Formats: sequence, C-alpha cells, structure tokens
Amino acid sequence: MSKNGLVLEGGAMRGIFSAGIMDVLMEHEIRFDGIIGVSAGAAFGCNYKSHQTGRVIRYNTRFCKDKRFCSWHSLWKTGDLFGADFCYRELPDELDLFDRTAFENDPAEFYLVCTDVRTGKARYQRCDKVDADCFQWMRASASMPLVSRIVEVGGGMYLDGAIADSIPLRFFESIGYGKNVVILTQPAGFLKKPSRAMWLVQAALRKYPELVRVLQKRHEHYNETLQYIDQQVRNGKVLLLQPDSPLPLGRICHDPEKLQRAYEIGRAKANGQLDAIKNFLAQ
Repeated sequence: MSKNGLVLEGGAMRGIFSAGIMDVLMEHEIRFDGIIGVSAGAAFGCNYKSHQTGRVIRYNTRFCKDKRFCSWHSLWKTGDLFGADFCYRELPDELDLFDRTAFENDPAEFYLVCTDVRTGKARYQRCDKVDADCFQWMRASASMPLVSRIVEVGGGMYLDGAIADSIPLRFFESIGYGKNVVILTQPAGFLKKPSRAMWLVQAALRKYPELVRVLQKRHEHYNETLQYIDQQVRNGKVLLLQPDSPLPLGRICHDPEKLQRAYEIGRAKANGQLDAIKNFLAQ
C-alpha cells in the first residue's frame, strides 16, 4: 500500500519557512506516514513527529543572538558554527524541552540524511527512539562542511546530508512513499551554482577525496533533482510547496524579526494551499 510522505529540504535558517508550513499542518491535524528531513529539515522536522507546534520558531527567535547557539565565537571555541552541546543537549533537554515520549509514540516513520565523508554517499537513517545517538544523527545531518566538525556516530563519520542528497524524494519513493508533499526553501526558478569556495573545500577536506568529488558536483545533482520533482508534480505524485520569492534571510540569521517574517511566509503558504494539500493526500 502506498504511503504519504513529507520531504523537507534544509537550508539552515531558511528552514524557518518550512516550520511555518508544518505548524499550520499540525494545527489542522494533517499527518503523514513518514517524514524525511535533511539538515535543518531534520532538526526542525522532528518536531512534527513530536507534535510540538510552535517550538521551532520559539527557540530560534529566543536564542538566535546567543553566541552558544550560532556564532563565529562558537566556531572558534568548539569547531562548530552551531554549538553542538548547546543545540543538541542543553536546548532540547533543559531550555525548550523536546517531547521524547510524543516522538516515540507517534506512528510516523522519521528519517534523516547524512553524508558519509569516506564514501561521499548518503546515509538514510531511521530514528525511532530519542537517545544520544538520535541527536548525534541530527547533528551530523546539519553539520555544514568548513564550519562544523565531522560527527562520528553509528561506526561512521558524517557531515551534512545535503552534500549527497539535498532533497531525498527518490529515496522515499523507493521505500514505498508514493505520494509526497515536498517543501523547498528556495523559490521556483532557483538553480544552484557551483561553490565559489571549492578551493577551500578541497584544501580543508583533502583527506576525503570522495566527499570532495561529490561536493564538486553537488549543484548538478541538486538541479537535476529539481527537474525530477517537477516531473513528479506533473505526474500527480508530488505536491510542491516553496516560497514565491527569495526569503528575507540567509542560511545564518541573528535577527528575530526576519526569522518571524520567514515563518509567517511559510504559514501563509500553507494556509493558501490547505485545501489542495488535503485533497492531494485524500486521493
């Protein structure tokens, strides 16, 4: 039997747009058989499975100026732009509690994507239990190259899942998700360009030639995936949600007002497409 899935692109703080969409869907009790997220899509998407409406925008606006959360100070002190201990222990365990019980009791499958630094291949990790490894997998999925340490978990070494598979629609289809709502954080017409920092990537990650090779071709894979998504939209197998124009923030944002604006843009998009989403999933 075909399953309904939610596929979440990353984009660091642009993922606040996706959080706005997800909050509206949760408020209307729209559920999915499974969720898969990449990078910020994983870090924010897990709140869908834990039924925590509003949590993403709440903690991001509260802590976006905190140097422990995301700062060059954190990068210099810890090796991670987004402080690992703060983001993946202190915040969910003490400052804005992540509902582990709700996450584990919800029947939806939750997957995230990481990139194996030794092979350059995507690792699609299913997380059913919220333990130390689960948060390490989330951290790995969101660990951007050059500004994050390599994460060791599950016997492997990983970085940002977007390196190998930014929008894992094909994987979800391969495990039985025949209908998928895909949320992108860039507007229609966006095409990824080759990285201008590739020389730095090659120098910093020279120990991992397969990872460098994948990074060199990442823009080609991303743009080809966009073409595939368009094809699946035409085939009636994908409902695509994305902003109408570039969001008013970049990958990094320390301005709570900009975060709130991007979040409201996501909410407006979901509210405008609510009937279409319900009809798509009900067919």
